[in-house]
Amino acid sequence: MAALKAGEPVTACGNGIRPDHVRYKPWFIEEENKLGKTQKFDHMKLIGQYAGGHKHLITLGRFIAGISAVIVLIPYYHLWKIISIAVNGEDLSQISRYAWQAVILTVSSLLIYIVALLCTHIAAFRVQANMRSSLMRRIITLPLGIFDEDGTGKIRRIVNDSTAATETFIAHQLPDKTVAAVTPIGLLVLIFAFNWKIGLICMIPAVLGFVVMMSMMGNGMQEKMAEYQNALETMSSEATEYVRGVPVVKTFGQTVHSFKRFKECIDGFGKWATDYTLMLRIPMTGFMTCINAIFAFIVIAAFAFSKDGITAGLILNVMYYIIVTPLITVALTKVAYSGEAEMTLIDALKRVEQVMEIEPLAENKSGKAPADNSVELRGVTYRYKDATRDAVKNVSIKIAPGEHVALVGPSGSGKTTLAELMVRFFDVSEGEILIGGENVKDIPSSELMKRVSFVFQDSRLIKKSIFENVRMARHDATEAEVLEALKKAQCMDIIEKLPKGIHTVIGEKGTYLSGGEQQRITIARAVLKDAPILILDEATAFADPDNEANVQAAFEELSKDRTLIMIAHRLSTVTNADRIFVMDDGRCTESGTHEELMNQNGLYRRMFDEYSRSIEWKVGA
Repeated sequence: MAALKAGEPVTACGNGIRPDHVRYKPWFIEEENKLGKTQKFDHMKLIGQYAGGHKHLITLGRFIAGISAVIVLIPYYHLWKIISIAVNGEDLSQISRYAWQAVILTVSSLLIYIVALLCTHIAAFRVQANMRSSLMRRIITLPLGIFDEDGTGKIRRIVNDSTAATETFIAHQLPDKTVAAVTPIGLLVLIFAFNWKIGLICMIPAVLGFVVMMSMMGNGMQEKMAEYQNALETMSSEATEYVRGVPVVKTFGQTVHSFKRFKECIDGFGKWATDYTLMLRIPMTGFMTCINAIFAFIVIAAFAFSKDGITAGLILNVMYYIIVTPLITVALTKVAYSGEAEMTLIDALKRVEQVMEIEPLAENKSGKAPADNSVELRGVTYRYKDATRDAVKNVSIKIAPGEHVALVGPSGSGKTTLAELMVRFFDVSEGEILIGGENVKDIPSSELMKRVSFVFQDSRLIKKSIFENVRMARHDATEAEVLEALKKAQCMDIIEKLPKGIHTVIGEKGTYLSGGEQQRITIARAVLKDAPILILDEATAFADPDNEANVQAAFEELSKDRTLIMIAHRLSTVTNADRIFVMDDGRCTESGTHEELMNQNGLYRRMFDEYSRSIEWKVGA
């Protein structure tokens, strides 16, 4: 790996390290012309930046592929000589010599083309590796809120599919594109060299086909390709969400219609595909008709030139053109497909650059540290990307060090958004958030993460051992420290039933944990981190009654001597909080202790009464 200066961001691996001034320039390289500004996406330059020292292999591979394309046409001259000898009754012993030369040249062309593919494949693998490395290095610097806004399915598809499309283009389609460019030039020589009149007639449908093909390309087709990839990207993201909800769908006997957005994506893609097919039906029919009508024009040429009698030369030329002209069809088809492949590549690279150009949250180099564990929100407002209304509006809250507070309110009232803003998943649209008297924007992200633990509603464990999952909080933790954290999080009953204890790999050989058990492992991770500020987002949402008791006991242990911010729908879990903040439509409408809020007879009182009635409800009562 190339050496980097201290403080310089790493943007790729291997020989394809991209400097910051390259990474952040726009997708489009603007060029001035007399009519004004035009936009051109320089995809080959971008590929060269990712290829690093391997970019010369791409050039070499294309050059070798061009040589292969020239050599493979030479046997057609030998074929003409063989037909000439056979028609004119010349020395038949020469046929064997020309035939062997044709075979040797054909095999040589194939071997040379394999060498070209070897060069482009090596470069393609390097480009794909560097591109994925750059993307992943970039992704880990992005604010966590990006993954909520754009969806993990969409980002996963860019990382996997867009880089794979780039690899396929470099490895296979770049050599084919070179062959497709060189072959027509060689064919023109072959077609006009022997009988230019017949050759000219044969070129009429080829030229018409080329004109029709060009009418299908251009900016309009590039836009259609972007629409196609957008539709696939959206379906991928929605499919991910749908698969996650399959248990609910199966439990309640629902169908895909239960996931309206997913169905709308499928229906929308189907409509787009139909409209796209209908749009190209006539030009594609014209293109295929033209390139396959060349043989018919040979018949016309043969009929036109045989009026004065059939000569040996005419028979020779007609037979030759019958054999050679199908190459025109093949060449034009390759040109058409290489154009489509290039449009797919350009769209893929734009999507990669779209991720690379997302700015990470600005890091302040002052190195300020919070004075204590207090949290204060001053006039905080936030609106999600593309939203038409604020998720949080002018919220001001002050939480003292060591205070235990709760955020409650109806679904969609802004509770989770507020908690995510506290740990800087996003930056506020207006106002400011202070931890220990310092604006979170002025606190280095590493320091902020040391100060705050966040237990999510939907706990995620990676497919590694329990030990590795817990130790993610502190990589230098010993096994004894991990075990102590698990004990404090009430996890020992889980560990005891696992075949290899804390070294059991989750998901291996049928070893799985329930939602509540995963929650407790996540709490153990927070215990090990030992951060002074703890945020719990609906942390008991997936716990059954037995697990909930253990989870609550774990929380009591975890929250000792810490500033605790708890988001909950189960209002029975927040009655002992020092203060409760009630959110409604993005605003903090009430605050106080449980008793104070009950006496106010406001939203909290109504919510608590409804919750109390719900837990008292019994079947058959």
